Amino acid sequence: MGTDPATLVAAFDSGDVDMNYETAPDFADVLTGLGLKQYETVTSGTIVARMNVNNAPYDDKRVRNAVQLAVDNLTVLELGFNGAGLIGENHHVCPIHPEYAPLPVVSRDVEKANALMAEAGQMDFVHEITSLDNGYDLNTGDAIGAQLRDAGFNVKRTVMPGSTFWNDWTKYPFSLTQWAARPLGVQVLALAYRSGAAWNESGYANPEFDAMLDEALTIVDFEKRRELMALIEANLQDSGVLVQPYWRKAFIHSGPNVENLTVRPDLIQDLTAVWLSA
Repeated sequence: MGTDPATLVAAFDSGDVDMNYETAPDFADVLTGLGLKQYETVTSGTIVARMNVNNAPYDDKRVRNAVQLAVDNLTVLELGFNGAGLIGENHHVCPIHPEYAPLPVVSRDVEKANALMAEAGQMDFVHEITSLDNGYDLNTGDAIGAQLRDAGFNVKRTVMPGSTFWNDWTKYPFSLTQWAARPLGVQVLALAYRSGAAWNESGYANPEFDAMLDEALTIVDFEKRRELMALIEANLQDSGVLVQPYWRKAFIHSGPNVENLTVRPDLIQDLTAVWLSA
């Protein structure tokens, strides 16, 4: 069907398809309006606006924390993903992960953000936010940029097609990246934030964080792992390397004749127990 959701709408409307793999949130109401069944679930899939610590001024924790405090994640969820998800907490561990530990809410604080940015001497710096040129990457990047501008910071938006963006995705000073769902919080942390990890796009390198994560990876009991995970989450959140605004909800739709269909957080579809009614 291609990437245009309107093509899928037409296919459903004409009866050419019985179900889809995933529905874009802003088209969910359209498909439901056709009389289709809607299925939804919260996932640990997300999008991250990360700052790379190997690029000035993001080597300064005050700058990174100022950016975090200037962004209201609820507003970004509403504007970037049509409100279809849960608010993120800037530490890349999801409430559906078994070892997730809730932390105190850190609310938007423009006054504190400005104070930190001024203290770092970077009020005149232009933050170039790079993202893909379509979908929720574009919308989320625009929403974060608007929040930073509203806080009094200078912002430049740069958008690229995937054929260009992915060539240097780990090197941009400030950019957005989609992260797929993973069953455990420790999995994504080991891949994305451990010192020297292959997909560590923020360049974060903290021996204390690494040591705690190494220990967490040895704890099989997720209840016990949660105690350590609270410290790991707080460490990453406080580092300021990421604005992680939301966790995506996933939607799929089917015709009324599709029976026993469910949607999983990993979007794997097992159709062995699904059938079409007459």
